[in-house]
Amino acid sequence: MFPMVTGFMSYGQQTIRATRYIGQSFINTLSHTNRLPITIHYPYEKSIKPEHFRGQIHFEFDKCIACEVCVRVCPIDLPVVDLRFEKDIKRKQLLNYSIDFGVCIFRGNCVEYCPTSCLSMTEEYELSTYDRHELNYNQIALSRLPLSIMGDYTIQTIRNSFESKINKEKSSNSRTITDY
Repeated sequence: MFPMVTGFMSYGQQTIRATRYIGQSFINTLSHTNRLPITIHYPYEKSIKPEHFRGQIHFEFDKCIACEVCVRVCPIDLPVVDLRFEKDIKRKQLLNYSIDFGVCIFRGNCVEYCPTSCLSMTEEYELSTYDRHELNYNQIALSRLPLSIMGDYTIQTIRNSFESKINKEKSSNSRTITDY
């Protein structure tokens, strides 16, 4: 008789535990019903990236001392540095610098370990092309700064679109009786 009673008790405990889990998930689902949708109409609206976002690499040719630290710290030896040693001044002179963004993993070691800070990460992430060879950027392409999202008047950021939606809702709710 006792095994049957303990079986009913364990069945009851399992039923209560399952009901509690279902109730918790239902409460979690209901907590999401009052939230606003987070839909981004991508080409016209862009989200603001975090502070340490790792996007396209920016290169300043004048600051580079051709030390090749970026090549040594890159896990895939990606930056291609062409240089020549000037015997009369006993210094390396940079001839060409290029990065293939089709292979780059955007780890950021090259930026972090550069002694002259000639490399930096930008907020640019739109690097899609139809031809893979267009992703090979030389020092001229790397030195161009991308247009910032905040400075581009054709793109509406999420913060601005959210504020405009709230303002529209406030103005639509503030109608008087004569408007009806």
